[in-house]
Amino acid sequence: MWKRTDLIVMSQPYPQPSTNGDFPYIVEARLSDGGLRIVVVETKYQDQLRNKGFGENEKSDYVLRSYEALYLLYTKRLILKDKKNSYDFNALIKKILKYDNDTLTRFLIYRDIRSRGYVAKDGFGFGIDFRLYDRGEFEKNPAKYVLFGINEGVNKKVKDFLLTIEQVEKMGKASVIAVIESRGEIIYYKVSKVRVMENKNKKEQ
Repeated sequence: MWKRTDLIVMSQPYPQPSTNGDFPYIVEARLSDGGLRIVVVETKYQDQLRNKGFGENEKSDYVLRSYEALYLLYTKRLILKDKKNSYDFNALIKKILKYDNDTLTRFLIYRDIRSRGYVAKDGFGFGIDFRLYDRGEFEKNPAKYVLFGINEGVNKKVKDFLLTIEQVEKMGKASVIAVIESRGEIIYYKVSKVRVMENKNKKEQ
């Protein structure tokens, strides 16, 4: 009797670095009162950000995700204020960490992806995940990959992992795992699921 068994196959690290330029402008945004909503008011800033894959429209506002704002502050491309204060990278991440313990992990992955010339957007709710677009494909074609972030040493149930990969494959996308090592280095693996056959009638030697 043969039984089909799922296995995870991880390819060589992915993606490779790029020499593409990054965001060249300095833009302004405001932090909404009592929350973490980061709104870009002026149309010229919205257009500059949109063309480079930052932010998106939400109802009547153009907003940046927290990891996008952190990246732009880190690269000194963003001036962020609320009614009373200005925020630099350290001030914003300190504020966000009160609400989201995964903020630093998201930022580290996002920063690395942008430095390689890729655009990453919010994922599908699989944890720390992003939709990952091939270079030059953003706004032209759907994302080909779903990227998951995992900190080195964190335990993941294989069953849950397999179910997530299966859901991603049903969307017609490939899974990429970003493993953050203890030294902060990020290694990428393209992941797929294969089926193998086990012979249950094999006699014991």
